[in-house]
Amino acid sequence: MAFEIRPGDFSDPRVRALLEHHYTENRAVSPPDSCHVLDYSAMQVPEITFFTLWEGEELLGMGALKQLDAEEGEVKAMRTIPAAKRRGVGSAVVQHVIGEARKLGLRRLYLETGSYDYFRPARELYQRHGFAECGPFAGYRPDPNSTFMVLNLP
Repeated sequence: MAFEIRPGDFSDPRVRALLEHHYTENRAVSPPDSCHVLDYSAMQVPEITFFTLWEGEELLGMGALKQLDAEEGEVKAMRTIPAAKRRGVGSAVVQHVIGEARKLGLRRLYLETGSYDYFRPARELYQRHGFAECGPFAGYRPDPNSTFMVLNLP
């Protein structure tokens, strides 16, 4: 069965549960001053495009793209449910975010993720899709707990 990407439906209890899990887990593993995960309400702003990835009626993951300005965006959230790891969900979400950024005419796509082992799989995923480490962007400050990455979009 193929994956289907849908707009994120904040009224769906499955989506709300995944967002809550994402927020809670990131807060639990990150130092308070180094945690940049958005809560449920902060995801619901016009500059963020939120979407979910499904296999039939099973929610497998989600992602969000924040438009920073006319040329730059940020991967603002990404999550795969534990049972779907290593099935290509993360790659499908990253590819979708990149595609959405291109549709918006963005020239650069940034992200911030943790620098410690817990976030190593995410960093490796982003690197496989062409992201490279960079300095802080869009108001972030240097932080030993953060890794900043950028992808230049042709």
